[in-house]
Amino acid sequence: MNRLSGLLQLITGDAQADRVVPPTGFTARLTLFASAAMAFLTVFALALSLATGRLAENWSSALAHSSTIRVSAPEGQVEAQVLAVMDVLETTPGIADARVLTDDEQRRLLEPWFGPDLPLDTLPVPRLIEVTETAEGYDAAGLRARLAGEAPGAVLDDHTRWREPLVRAADRLRMLGLVSILLIAATTAVMITLAASAALAANAQVIRVLRLVGARDAYIARAFVRRYTLRALTGAAVGTALGMVAILLLPKADATGTFLTGLGFQGPGWLWPLTIPPLAAVVAFAATRRAAFATLRERS
Repeated sequence: MNRLSGLLQLITGDAQADRVVPPTGFTARLTLFASAAMAFLTVFALALSLATGRLAENWSSALAHSSTIRVSAPEGQVEAQVLAVMDVLETTPGIADARVLTDDEQRRLLEPWFGPDLPLDTLPVPRLIEVTETAEGYDAAGLRARLAGEAPGAVLDDHTRWREPLVRAADRLRMLGLVSILLIAATTAVMITLAASAALAANAQVIRVLRLVGARDAYIARAFVRRYTLRALTGAAVGTALGMVAILLLPKADATGTFLTGLGFQGPGWLWPLTIPPLAAVVAFAATRRAAFATLRERS
């Protein structure tokens, strides 16, 4: 019952107790600015974390069930070995589909490095076979052994060496985003603590008078906690709104799925930034309450 009463008083406020806290001034502006700035940064840290999570899933799913076989052989033997590889793949369990890339497809793959006019017919470019796995997958070691016997020039690349570093890097970026959010929350708590302590120090004479007339420390602290919690909530709401607008103005994700153009929120992900203002208020509540009681104890 006492906790419920305290919560109601925190929400509704007390006109007399609120006079203890200066409604304007340096500490008020500091709290509003710090909350808005940190909420703005949190929106981008959250967008980074969610975007890298999507990136890791896309990279993993795109490479997990695909493989490539590279066929390199002396002139006149390439086509024969390609046919041998296709025969092996047709009888390999776990292979859903396999096809030989055309010259145009290989030219497009090499174009970023060698330009659009690469003469494939005059260069010893290996033939590439794209392999699609079933959900169960295939035995890579067994397939390599069969290829070594049937087509010595065929090399299987199951994309493991490409997939694992990419997914690991994306996971680390996502962790970096979460750590950034925690650091922002800690910084917000420190700045609000300093602002509340400064306000308490500036109102030392008023606090002394309140104690003389019988006011308890809990009564005085509640006024500071309420005022600074509402200031943090207001500032964080403004910063979050500005951050979401900034995210909306970023380039949209394109067909190539590049990282920077996909930095943003998608679908229900837009609900996550809405949790920032309440969380900022919780941080401000805890920081102000601790600072208020610590300062009041020092001055008792």
